[in-house]
Amino acid sequence: MPRSDRLLKLIQFLRTRRRPVGGAQLADELGVSLRTIYRDIQTLIARGAPIEGQAGMGYVLRPGFTVPPLMFSSDEIEAMVLGSQMVARSADITLTKAARNALAKITAVLPSGRSDEADASGLLAGPISAAVESVDLAPIRSAIRVERKIWISYSDEAGVLTKRKIWPILLTFCATVRLLAAWCELREGYRQFRTDRIVAFAETGEAYPRCRHALVNEWREIAGLSEPQ
Repeated sequence: MPRSDRLLKLIQFLRTRRRPVGGAQLADELGVSLRTIYRDIQTLIARGAPIEGQAGMGYVLRPGFTVPPLMFSSDEIEAMVLGSQMVARSADITLTKAARNALAKITAVLPSGRSDEADASGLLAGPISAAVESVDLAPIRSAIRVERKIWISYSDEAGVLTKRKIWPILLTFCATVRLLAAWCELREGYRQFRTDRIVAFAETGEAYPRCRHALVNEWREIAGLSEPQ
């Protein structure tokens, strides 16, 4: 295991413990010698990690410590690169730009010697042939965030157009389509709408009658979907 990954794992392990953890337990958890643990603890303290304790007494990480970007593991860096590529290929223009900007900010603060890992990643997202949207998804994503109802004009598979007031709760990005999960006031139930069939939409300014978290849980239960891990 690379030392940078081991230091991250050590920090993450301490973050999950409220009481001091002995050096021997840490050494067993990481599969290294006790001497290596002592050396890694001192390295983390020198880098600003608020670790308290000493050899023979155990170590504890003070609450509130946020792991800086330089502590990302190699696998995490590759996951972010792959994720940003997939977003860039499947999302709306605003989200695509945000993904690229976020990755640039992360790689900019990686320490010397690791900043090239993003460019050198051996993972690549393949082409995605999603249906062309008739409307901009950015305002719909905004409506989801602020929990506001919207009006949509929706064309079904047969081309029949209906106007509906919905409570948008989730956008699912699939390989060929994007699906908007929402409570539909017209049908008085949860529905999934293909976003390429939304002909037009308008904001209502009306808030959901219930919080989105509760609606999402209810939708998942009805759909028979498990909670994301």
